[in-house]
Amino acid sequence: MVEGVNFEFSDEQNLLRDQARGFLQDECPTTLVRGILDGDDSYARGLWESIGQMGWTATVIPESYGGLGASYLDLCVIAEELGRAVAPVPFSSSVYLATEALLLVGTEAQKEKWLPKLATGELVGTFAISERSGRPSPANLNTTAVDGTVSGTKIPVPDGDIADFAVVVAASQSGDGASLYLVELEGVERTSVATLDPTRSHAKLTFDGAAASLMGTEGEGWAAVEKLFNRAAVLFAWEQIAGSEAALEQAKEYAMGRYAFGRPIAGFQAIKHKLANVYVKNTLARSNGYYGAWALSTDAPELPIAAATARVSGTQAYYFASKENIQTHGGMGFTWEFDCQFFYRRSKLLSVAIGSESWWQDRLITAIERGQAA
Repeated sequence: MVEGVNFEFSDEQNLLRDQARGFLQDECPTTLVRGILDGDDSYARGLWESIGQMGWTATVIPESYGGLGASYLDLCVIAEELGRAVAPVPFSSSVYLATEALLLVGTEAQKEKWLPKLATGELVGTFAISERSGRPSPANLNTTAVDGTVSGTKIPVPDGDIADFAVVVAASQSGDGASLYLVELEGVERTSVATLDPTRSHAKLTFDGAAASLMGTEGEGWAAVEKLFNRAAVLFAWEQIAGSEAALEQAKEYAMGRYAFGRPIAGFQAIKHKLANVYVKNTLARSNGYYGAWALSTDAPELPIAAATARVSGTQAYYFASKENIQTHGGMGFTWEFDCQFFYRRSKLLSVAIGSESWWQDRLITAIERGQAA
């Protein structure tokens, strides 16, 4: 840890949180989430347009590319409130992954073409890395790049059914390591993939000689992936932290209003202990989230360990809170009519969004062994 660092958000960021929360309470009620779950749409189009108009998609994009040039701390706050609302929008794939990949290794021409439209939310980007079961690694890549084209299959790709382009991880043409390529998805074969959380769509993308432009240096793509995932892990963690806190709040409200034997079930010791355990995990996750947000915003050397710690604790807290929320509601918590499922579905989906919990635990151990901690 770093001495003398305040791991709290500033007054300005707390104000941003209040504004974002109020906006999402109006624009993303539970009825909107349920409408996506029950309907045929893969995301809430009106909400996504409003988010673009609010400038959230432009938060950390430099002003020279049409963005706001704001802090990553601001983006963490926005991620927090989107997670609290279980917002059914392609924010994480387009902002945490595609936009960040362009900022990290995009060419000047790629940035000028794509960042302004990502900033407004006019276009949606995604990141395609997974191909098969197991942990992502250069050894698991069957997607190949040859003479400015990419061929292979990626599954599952978050928001791949609606994205305008994808940053694709493929085996380098030289046969040495992995590289990143930007591929426009018009004309690419897409097949929707069912997941536990239909409010965040996924797809199978089949590339058959699709035109691709190299991002960064050929053969050094995996190093870029690791940097990208460290950044994204902190942002995903803030979604998880807020989701776990919202699940606890939902459980508490139900326990206060549900009576058994003439008294609220919140008065029974078993329920008190259950919710207290959730609170402890949530508090630990928030503490680690602050550390991760600081490391991300300052590009600190501690970012690898801070990101992995935030990711692991956020994953554990969200799953535990969503599960205990259902248990607190009793048998009704398992029914379709109750909203407990929103948090449980999202917790499971986010737990594997950029690698599993065990993968991030191994990354944490590796970071400690390399001395990437203070």
